[in-house]
Amino acid sequence: MEIIPAIDIIDGKCVRLTEGDYSQKTIYSEHPLDIAKAFEAAGIKKLHLVDLDGAKAGKVTNWAVLESIANNTGLVIDFGGGIKQESDLKIVFDSGASMATIGSLAVKSPDTFASWLKIYGEERFLLGADVKGEKIAIGGWLETTEETVFDFITRYLQQGVKQVFCTDISKDGKLEGPSIELYQKIIQQFPELHFIASGGVSSMQDIDALKMIGCSGVIVGKAIYEGRIKINELC
Repeated sequence: MEIIPAIDIIDGKCVRLTEGDYSQKTIYSEHPLDIAKAFEAAGIKKLHLVDLDGAKAGKVTNWAVLESIANNTGLVIDFGGGIKQESDLKIVFDSGASMATIGSLAVKSPDTFASWLKIYGEERFLLGADVKGEKIAIGGWLETTEETVFDFITRYLQQGVKQVFCTDISKDGKLEGPSIELYQKIIQQFPELHFIASGGVSSMQDIDALKMIGCSGVIVGKAIYEGRIKINELC
């Protein structure tokens, strides 16, 4: 199982939110590149980079942070937040991301996302399923839809998407443990899916539990920054 650290960016700084609430923000570092270099030095290969300003504004905002990390590390980066137009997508790829994380756009503009899958190839995309009560949430988690995560995944599996990460917003940033039951249901329904769990991971025991249910990967954020998990434990 891949362990993928997350760096969330607001105003160019490394932060974490609680339950996706922008008013519940903790700044962990003024220098995201230093954090990324520490991950790489510990043996980490992949990084989940999230532009929270972009998610809120509806356009890629912190691309310079992406460019800096891509140019100064060998990390394989997936980047999400604010990718609404093809111009945003090109900025993300040109700035060094290996994959673009698409969430809200896949809900609101499915035809656009379908066209990108055909043009760029499904391997360049990581589909983000942000969930609140098994319903998809969008816009930096500010809006909940009526579409279930199961219908959402089904729709895009049929279009060739193979990699999905799911974040239970009610768990995110709270260090109370991940949504094992929800993720197990998803994996059982879609055994062919490269499924990455996100949200609530508080310890190596949580990571072991996610591995046991068959997750292909796990994204870890706050537990690292709060010292619950040491970087050298991740590899």
